[in-house]
Amino acid sequence: MNETTPYLPGLSPVVGKELLVRFDGGRLSSDGGVLLLREIENGLGLAEVLSSCLKDERDPSSTTHTQADMIRARMFAIACGYEDCDDLDVLRFDPAFKLACGRLPEMGDDLMSQPTLSRLENAPSWRDLGRMGLSMIDLFCDSFKSVPKRIVLDIDDTPDTAHGGQQLTLFNAHYDEYVFQPIHIFEATTSKPVLSLLRPGKRPSGQEAAGVLKHVIRRIRRHWPRVEIMVRGDGHYGTPEVMELLEDQGCSYIFGLPGNARLRKTGQPWCEDVAVRRAQQGKDKLRRFFQTDYQAKSWSRARKVIARVEATSKGSDIRFVVTNLPGRAKVLYEKIYCARGRMENMIKDHKLYTKSDRTSCHRWEANQFRLFLHTGAYWLLHRLRQAAPRRSLWRKATFETLRRVFLKIAARIEELKSRIRIALPSSYPYRPAFIATAGRIAALGP
Repeated sequence: MNETTPYLPGLSPVVGKELLVRFDGGRLSSDGGVLLLREIENGLGLAEVLSSCLKDERDPSSTTHTQADMIRARMFAIACGYEDCDDLDVLRFDPAFKLACGRLPEMGDDLMSQPTLSRLENAPSWRDLGRMGLSMIDLFCDSFKSVPKRIVLDIDDTPDTAHGGQQLTLFNAHYDEYVFQPIHIFEATTSKPVLSLLRPGKRPSGQEAAGVLKHVIRRIRRHWPRVEIMVRGDGHYGTPEVMELLEDQGCSYIFGLPGNARLRKTGQPWCEDVAVRRAQQGKDKLRRFFQTDYQAKSWSRARKVIARVEATSKGSDIRFVVTNLPGRAKVLYEKIYCARGRMENMIKDHKLYTKSDRTSCHRWEANQFRLFLHTGAYWLLHRLRQAAPRRSLWRKATFETLRRVFLKIAARIEELKSRIRIALPSSYPYRPAFIATAGRIAALGP
């Protein structure tokens, strides 16, 4: 033992025994589970998909890191909880991250630094980003083993607080701060991301929302011409432009519908009826559903509107949705429309657990590229969750729980002549689940 090795002073004894702590443990990592993400990324091809949309104008003779390697390292770091570019200045020496990026832990080159990654993030043009967005939709379609008969697209936006003079930020009176307001689209039954689009900090207009959905639907139909598509959203997506687009594209939809004087007048007899029934039956709460044909001045045709009326001792409340789906009002509202509440969990996974609101670059192009990188990290964690043992609690765990259990694992890494030996803790409490998950990931293949 080298006596000059630094040690940790000031630790009090335990049961009369002295604690001797030295920094001589060898090449260790606290993120041993990143090797699982490596296998997932190999299967999805995320880094190659994004890098193929970029032009590499660097001098090949002076290039150390490929764009795919940089994207791969950045997504691995985000998935493991290192969302800032600065974190790579330390992680570039980490043996587990080097292995995950296909480099030997000791003999291999160190990973890229923060300045190199910052240059990459500022490299894409708006045309490159457009190709990336379409490629992410292609990735979504390719992630299915067989063509689904029907998919459900949930669309919503969320505030992304800005600090500084970033392009596209606006003051939003509803949130009382300067924000972006990106649009997110997820497939509801699988929780897979379809598109995340950075945009100004204001409510999207009907024309803008229709334009986004038009590109998404057309790209999906290039892969699956006959797939049935249903789109769900809240009130500010139920615009004439969006509904007409979906009807022209042969898609079904169900959207929230903001109330107005005419709708309130129409629903007044319903509210009174439910209130009387509640009082007669002596119930604390009574809910009933009604439907009617309704045509607003800005609509080209009458459409089916469903009203949910709820009466309590404090009064009556009425909510409206508009849809072109057949069926009973109660089923459409409670089983179809209200199910879009899961969208909040998907946005939470994307925004809170991958920190996709770290859009602190000045140029909007760099921030949009970052949003794609965080979507890539979402894909890695989502696939990790799907690879967990069936009927286990990990199938419904948050990304933060998955990160803490499957990624944040101490590992000792030794590079030998003919192999690399990785030692995980003997006391690791989730060994069976970890082994089963690794096996399922390997079975998926490329």
